[in-house]
Amino acid sequence: MNNGKQESLERWTIEKSSELYGIKSWGAGYFDISSKGEVVFTPENKSKNISLMEVVKGIKARGLGMPVLLRISNILDSQIKLLHESFQKAIKNFNYKGNYRGVYPIKVNQQRHVVQEITSFGEKYHHGLEAGSKAELLAAISFLKDPEACLVCNGYKDEEFIDIALYATKMGYNCFIVVEMPGELDLIIDRSKKLGVKPNIGVRIKLSTKASGHWTESGGDRSIFGLNYSELVSFVDKLKHHKMLDCLRLLHYHIGSQVPNIRDIRSAVLEASRVYSGLVAEGAPMGYLDLGGGLAVDYDGSQTNYFTSRNYTLDEYCSDIIESVMSALDENSVPHPTIITESGRAIVAYYSILLFNILDVSKFEITEIPESIPENAHEMTKNLFETLQKLNLKNMQESINDAIYYRDQIRELFKHGEVSLRERALADNIFWQIVYNISKNIKNMKNKPSEFEGIEVALSDIYYGNFSVFQSLPDTWAIDHLFPIMPIHRLGEEPTRKAIIADITCDCDGKIDRFIDQHEVKYTLPLHDLVKDEEYYIGVFLVGAYQETLGDLHNLLGDTNVVTIRVDEDGEYYFVDELQGDSVADVLSYVEYDIKLMKARLREFAEKAVQKGKISVEERVQILKAFEEGLSGYTYYER
Repeated sequence: MNNGKQESLERWTIEKSSELYGIKSWGAGYFDISSKGEVVFTPENKSKNISLMEVVKGIKARGLGMPVLLRISNILDSQIKLLHESFQKAIKNFNYKGNYRGVYPIKVNQQRHVVQEITSFGEKYHHGLEAGSKAELLAAISFLKDPEACLVCNGYKDEEFIDIALYATKMGYNCFIVVEMPGELDLIIDRSKKLGVKPNIGVRIKLSTKASGHWTESGGDRSIFGLNYSELVSFVDKLKHHKMLDCLRLLHYHIGSQVPNIRDIRSAVLEASRVYSGLVAEGAPMGYLDLGGGLAVDYDGSQTNYFTSRNYTLDEYCSDIIESVMSALDENSVPHPTIITESGRAIVAYYSILLFNILDVSKFEITEIPESIPENAHEMTKNLFETLQKLNLKNMQESINDAIYYRDQIRELFKHGEVSLRERALADNIFWQIVYNISKNIKNMKNKPSEFEGIEVALSDIYYGNFSVFQSLPDTWAIDHLFPIMPIHRLGEEPTRKAIIADITCDCDGKIDRFIDQHEVKYTLPLHDLVKDEEYYIGVFLVGAYQETLGDLHNLLGDTNVVTIRVDEDGEYYFVDELQGDSVADVLSYVEYDIKLMKARLREFAEKAVQKGKISVEERVQILKAFEEGLSGYTYYER
């Protein structure tokens, strides 16, 4: 048996692991597998690969445990650079007369380090920010220092929001207040006159174009934000009435996040360009066309119009936008505007990785089936056993139907006391042996009967990961979003187990049972057998967009430890920032527990236990110390 395992290991290669997990397809050139069988990342223009396992060792040496959210600053920088260089290339190729300005929507990841890095590195490209609330606007103003960068204000706006935006304009920010609803214009006009500030006004249009995908409800005629065509005409007339049409500088639209089909993007750009041309014809100076977000991330590497992919390259995206704007505006000799895109997901997704260790595994294993069963076994148990003995390639479909029927009958008999506990256990083993035998024979079947659907999942192992789906990967639970998931080491070995991943919450939804594949969704993930006394690490990649902000405190599992690294010019990496995850006391305080009162109550209860002789004074000290350590400890599993 050991010789067979050794032969299997020798046949397996790094290239097979690369193909199995699709890392070259979704990794965008940042991620690969080293000759040591470890996942490595390579920031742009760096010759040296950095092993994630080496980073994990450095994290542990600094006293931080799993799970950890790892941020790689260089990748964030690279994505900003790629976006701007691709647009500049398209502008040059088509002889476009306008400019490009990137704008990062803060809502995609509001963490301070993200906004700080984007505004710092992006300054050379005049990369701006988009804010959809007062809190985001204040954060944007505090970090954005470049007067040429755009500051776009979207979302619901009260008087205070508008005042802050007007003050930003007065201080020299290139700030646009985008009208999302007809009633906002009156407030903007009123506040601008009272504060004596000439506003830069933008308007959001509801395009008829509607994209396909998971996150496209913000587009189309019935989207909740923006003005329809009739409201847009009234909007223009009101500006004319107040002699403020010269304030209208920007047209904005948004057909959705993660738009997978380039045709939808082209169609929206063409429609918006017609609207832009119409506003210029009305006498508005304009100058800026904001296309919103939509630039997709190829999470599964399939390069298709599936909702977790995209059927276009970045260069194609930029070229199609430039060409579409030019084709619509040149007909009417309208000057080319500065094009703005609010790419968020495409900027930040790649630079964050969730790392966690596997705590335990529940393997699918069948107890050895005896050669015969007891004479006094129930008839249904005998029938089930006979089904196993007669199973062959020709009767698999009939056999699974019979097996399910007999199993269900035996379960009912057990409920009524007609079958013993041992016989029920024997029947379960026989049933699963039938399922297992069938599974081995249907692997190569092209057209599997519906009765065989789900067999692989039913036979899968459960690997228990030290993380919370609800805190760190809420989109996998809420909207069935798919992220690339794979072990970060031992990739020179064949992963022989088929598994789903469960988290440490006590919730049946706290699991990942859908995985990326270039052809279809997979329902199990190939993983390795655990090795005694060795940690097994899993990485969930491309999690930089939305996941941190959307996470919740299910089971009071708080924020993970966060580590930010940067690779220098010599290819060496160093730790830029370390943020300790929430302690137990932290998360209890979030849900309004008084930690001091809790401690006082425990001291009082422990003292009463001493008085009643249940514990000694020394034990009281130990108990209170354990309580204190528990409050200050990490909310996740600590070895």
